[in-house]
Amino acid sequence: MFKSRRRRTYRKRSRPFPLLTIILAIPIVLILLELSTRLLVGVMGKTAELAAYEGEPAIVNVYRLKFLNENDQPYQGLSEQGRLAAHRSLAVGYKLEGEQTSNFWQINPQGFRDTEPVPLDKPNTEFRIFLLGGSTAFGQWNPSNQATIAAQLEARLKERVAQQQRSPEKYRPTDLPFYKPDLEKALALPPKIKDGQYRVINAAVPGYASGNELAQLALQILPYQPDAIVVLDGYMDLLLPSDRMATDIPHIETFLSNASGHFWTHLSQELTAVVTNTYLIKATQYWIVRPQPSVSRLSLAALNGTAHLANYLPADSEELQERVTRYRDRHKQMIRLATGARIPLIIAIQPEITGRGNQQISLREQEILVELGADYQTRIQDGYVALAKSLDQLQSWYPKNVKTLNFYDVYNDFSDRAFWDAIHLTEEANRILSERLYQTLTASAELQVPPSRPIP
Repeated sequence: MFKSRRRRTYRKRSRPFPLLTIILAIPIVLILLELSTRLLVGVMGKTAELAAYEGEPAIVNVYRLKFLNENDQPYQGLSEQGRLAAHRSLAVGYKLEGEQTSNFWQINPQGFRDTEPVPLDKPNTEFRIFLLGGSTAFGQWNPSNQATIAAQLEARLKERVAQQQRSPEKYRPTDLPFYKPDLEKALALPPKIKDGQYRVINAAVPGYASGNELAQLALQILPYQPDAIVVLDGYMDLLLPSDRMATDIPHIETFLSNASGHFWTHLSQELTAVVTNTYLIKATQYWIVRPQPSVSRLSLAALNGTAHLANYLPADSEELQERVTRYRDRHKQMIRLATGARIPLIIAIQPEITGRGNQQISLREQEILVELGADYQTRIQDGYVALAKSLDQLQSWYPKNVKTLNFYDVYNDFSDRAFWDAIHLTEEANRILSERLYQTLTASAELQVPPSRPIP
């Protein structure tokens, strides 16, 4: 009895590891991991490669807008600043900075996506067609300026002029014959478009809605003496709340009216940036996790969108109608401006992935639809039906110099992939759209060579 009790008396009891020691050890371990990661990356010769990584595919950051203030500095507090620089504008909300370039796009001195400047003085032999719209018209995610709708449309018009010069007999003669059989044969030929240098200028700006485009047309585009105007939009009007007349720099009014809140937002983002830019975090993302942006994030990359797309759509039929009415009224004003200047105007509803159909849709596009979800698909389809009705109204009110087109389901029978996300198009899909616009433009009497006498 005595011996067993003695053994229990001298047994050592384990002591818990102090919590404070654990807490203090965490930053030490993280620092050691960071140093080890830096050493490993350096030994592998991957330092420059990792430094260039920005948390997602390079093209996403290159196409995301970077909003600059009057001092050409980024607005502090706006997250996810990209490479495509834009300045705030009281007239149009914001506009692209001139003379900037990347591996994917070039912006000319006027802020248009073009490789050459556009002088106000138009040469007598030049025909200018301006393309207005948001990121779809701009050519989001396209590999170059040449892949965009505007560039492909311009190439098609130049090809038409060259064909007319090479084979004039294949086109309707200017001097119409009087003999009826010969006249019928002549009228069956496609009309010639006016000879000259056709230039399609991509004036679209990512994130623009109809309110931005109306101001842009009135204040920026008309002074360049356009010979035709193409407006490709609709989607952003469905997403923009009805109490907003146009898109602006995200949260700009909040920043201007709440300086203290702006400061703390900026401070928290700076701290987050310090953490996310460590070698440990970047290496883990770059070589292990490889995060990919969501479809919603890609579709709203121009405006730093983070919420699911369905959250931006109207919550009820009344709000939907108000947004569509705003869309109709802004385009009505565009029509009046174009009519007053005697400029042909094409208003087109932009494509959207739910109009793709199920016959030829690619596997990746099917995955995009699944990610968007049934609620989004139902609500966006209702929105496009309402847009189409308003477009029909505009066509019935202004039948002369206005042509309306609905491209919602233009890729219903398209065999290749058309969409990168909900609204942005592949290069081949741009070609289909540019061909439709080409057919519409060349059918416009204002661009055709007038006959020697009225067609009977």
